[in-house]
Amino acid sequence: MPFTEAHFENAILEIFRDLLGYEYLYGPDVERDHSEPLCLDILGEVLPQLNPGLPQQAIDEAIARIRNHEGGSLAQKNARFTDMLQNGVAVNFYDGREQRSALVRLIDYDLPLHNRFTVVNQWTVEERSVRRADVVVFVNGLPLVVVELKSPSREGTDVSEAYAQLRNYMQEVPSLFVYNAFCVMSDLATTKAGTITAGEDRFMEWKSVDGTEEDRRYANFDVLFRGMFEKSRLIELLGGFICCSEKDGRPVKILSAYHQFYAVRKAVESTLRAAETDGRGGVFWHTQGSGKSLSMVFFAKRLQRAMTSPTIVVLTDRNDLDGQLYGQFARCSDFLRQVPVQAESRAHLRELLAGREANGIFFSTMQKFEEGDGPLSERRNIVVMVDEAHRSQYGLEEHIDPRTGRVRTGAARLVRNALPNATYIGFTGTPISQKDRSTREVFGDYIDVYDMTQAVEDGATRPVFYESRVINLKLDEATLRRIDAEYDAMAEEAEEYAIEKSKRELGRLDSILGADETLASLCEDMVKHYEEFRQWEQTGKAMIVAYSRPIAMKIYRRLLAMRPAWREKLAVVMTSSNKDPEEWREIIGNDAYKKELERRFKDDAGPLKIVIVVDMWLTGFDVPSLSTMYVYKPMAGHNLMQAIARVNRVFGDKQGGLVVDYVGIASALKQAMNDYTQRDRRNYGDPDIAKTAYPEFLQKLEVCRDLLHGFDYGGFGKESDLERARAISGGADFLQAPERAEVKEHYVKESLLLRQALSLCQSLLSREQRLEAAYFEAVRTLLTRVEGKGKISFREINARINELLKQSIQSEGVINLFSDVQEGFSLFDPKFLEEIGRMKEKNLAVELLRKLIVEQVQLYRRTNTVRAAKFSEILARVMSNYLKGQLTNEEVIEELKNLAHSIVDGEKAGEVLNLTSEEMAFYDALTKPEAVRDFYSNDELRQMTQELTEALRRNRTIDWNLKESARAGMRRLVKRLLRKYHYPPEGQEDALNTIMEQCEMWSDSH
Repeated sequence: MPFTEAHFENAILEIFRDLLGYEYLYGPDVERDHSEPLCLDILGEVLPQLNPGLPQQAIDEAIARIRNHEGGSLAQKNARFTDMLQNGVAVNFYDGREQRSALVRLIDYDLPLHNRFTVVNQWTVEERSVRRADVVVFVNGLPLVVVELKSPSREGTDVSEAYAQLRNYMQEVPSLFVYNAFCVMSDLATTKAGTITAGEDRFMEWKSVDGTEEDRRYANFDVLFRGMFEKSRLIELLGGFICCSEKDGRPVKILSAYHQFYAVRKAVESTLRAAETDGRGGVFWHTQGSGKSLSMVFFAKRLQRAMTSPTIVVLTDRNDLDGQLYGQFARCSDFLRQVPVQAESRAHLRELLAGREANGIFFSTMQKFEEGDGPLSERRNIVVMVDEAHRSQYGLEEHIDPRTGRVRTGAARLVRNALPNATYIGFTGTPISQKDRSTREVFGDYIDVYDMTQAVEDGATRPVFYESRVINLKLDEATLRRIDAEYDAMAEEAEEYAIEKSKRELGRLDSILGADETLASLCEDMVKHYEEFRQWEQTGKAMIVAYSRPIAMKIYRRLLAMRPAWREKLAVVMTSSNKDPEEWREIIGNDAYKKELERRFKDDAGPLKIVIVVDMWLTGFDVPSLSTMYVYKPMAGHNLMQAIARVNRVFGDKQGGLVVDYVGIASALKQAMNDYTQRDRRNYGDPDIAKTAYPEFLQKLEVCRDLLHGFDYGGFGKESDLERARAISGGADFLQAPERAEVKEHYVKESLLLRQALSLCQSLLSREQRLEAAYFEAVRTLLTRVEGKGKISFREINARINELLKQSIQSEGVINLFSDVQEGFSLFDPKFLEEIGRMKEKNLAVELLRKLIVEQVQLYRRTNTVRAAKFSEILARVMSNYLKGQLTNEEVIEELKNLAHSIVDGEKAGEVLNLTSEEMAFYDALTKPEAVRDFYSNDELRQMTQELTEALRRNRTIDWNLKESARAGMRRLVKRLLRKYHYPPEGQEDALNTIMEQCEMWSDSH
């Protein structure tokens, strides 16, 4: 017996009821108004208990405010409710003497078990239409979580279907999602959680029940339910780990990932201990791209609850980083219940801290502490959060300048002197060097580590790959040695003599790397590489990292000279100076122009595709679709790792980011990886595509050749687009043969892996290899489109494959894979059926007809179960005989065409009898027993059908088919009507069961 969706639903309910101790209700048994998504009885009972000092008048007003959610988009309404959920509902009431105001708590965050936890299945809501959620989790009568499940044993349904269904519910019953904290979707194999504004790729697994260990690769379905819904943890999540913010002017709702939740908890505990002892809160290392800045927001929120009115000072080492991090906190100010403030100077920071005993979130750069000495505040409840805390900007030591004899104090010492009793916690996206003692002296050891390997496995980031193109610049040995000297200097980053040495090298390198001849080679190679291999990846976004500001301008001008049409496609982003040449100004622009460039570069559909940067945007800058970085600047250590992480963000089906190297960063990459975890070094220590993606590509290419053995696809290599079209459709037809069912399934998986490897290593391949890979991908595309869910659009298939060929082999022609078949089609169009029958690719023709008939039968199941069962039975028999080899291609096509004609004739039968499609379904149910037609004339059958349909329609209520009493009532009604018309006794039970089955399908489709 298959493990159905109903079985899976029961398994989830068992977890809630038996393991987690939730109260259980069966939705259809709850007497209520179905247009009301709240459980008002529970809400009305619990709120007075949570707010014992408030009169019923205040409670009633709070409930009225919760229910009145007019104005704005669903996301805006949800954000307003989330604020009420986390901070209480503001109400005004008259206490008999005066008008008073108060906050009505919806959740008890101090005593989590004082709340009431309820799980309900089959919860129906009626709004734009009627929708029934599989499982809804209520806290205090509020429907905070919607869980959508898909059958683990049914082909064609998976978490993607569950996501699509959740989106549909948001359209059809939006009032349910006004109260939504987050959603869960699961098909047993994959279980993920996300908010109402999250795309499918941002729904994440929850991989740890209690934070002690991860279910590393693929988490079991119950880990999420036991991890997120343990009562105390759920309350903690609701109060401090769900944040409403905005992105590009649109409201977004962010749910903490499991690694953020557990790490922030540890960080707060560590900070509280440090505040009582030595002030060293520890280091929070979460790899770049895994949401570190949001973790800092969640930390600040939780710290406010755990510590007595702390003042938080956030330190960065650069103005642009300060602005980016401040922006993140500012967007979350409602969540934090505080508006952060940027200190303009040391004196301003002193003013902000002076006389303040509690609260406040202040931002400053470390450089401001060099403006003076002495303490700014001696309070103990100040917590300093330092972003990217590394030795290069954070030394405790004093240095003596050998030339002047002046003592220079390390930035960390100045901060310590200014805030002597504060607690310090470091946040970083890259590990601290083993040699870096001073960072540990300031902060202590790691609190939590979330490394590259885990982030990639969790889908929080994508891996970064590397391609060397140094040789294409024809740099001589002397130049390469100077670049190496620059790397050596950077390796000693904080030492004074090394900085001086680095400056000298920098001056020499600028003239070498900025030479016209070298830049000509660089730009030619970059344009070729981008146009041939990278402009088609994702949105075509790329970043060029230039060695210096003058070199950035030279690259910009040379690229525009080579490609004048790139004026909107290309921009320079870098700091400006009063000493800049006049002609730079209109290119660099002011701060407002840089903000505009940022907005344009983040617009995936916008024309700005390539930016040239020097230092700006190399840390803290986030464009998920950016997949290519061209490096023309020596970088090392954490600076290098932070820079290349710009291309590791998750976006659609992006396989990874590609770093294209023109200055030999390979050894610096390996050196930087020495401080990463052992498994990171093993997995990502050598990310060269020549050693990773390329061997994988060759292996998958060989596998695809083997799977297509026996079919000659040589025509694809010819110039004729007709030959190419025939090779693609012929290959798909070859794999579609019944005897190759397993081979086809294997092929679809392997050719997808081939495409993924191809996306990273195209530049290493010959034209013949790219051509063959393009062919295999075109065949895979055709197979998946023809067999996929939903309607087949030949135009869409042709467009997709033509775009693919244009990208892969710069094909200029336009191929038509379905030249034998008209564009528009319908199962009810005899001309189309004949065209399908004449297709040369007979196996594809069979699949097309089968798919169209299956779609029609599924539609029939909603409206006419008798007819659907009959057609389904015929289809199953025909396909079974075909698969057993008892029918040839031509014979099965003929049988399928006959079946299609029968379906068409069935559609017309109701018109002949003057019955609606609804009435026709019950007519078929009544006449299913063969002998019945002998008892009645057509007029009598029609009258009986119409009376039955009308009676059932009158007595149908929402969820009647899920309530035993209502089902029994409908059965009695049908029996009475059958007896009234003296329906043959031997056919009564059969007719009754068929009518009830039809009623249930009818009910589900309304």
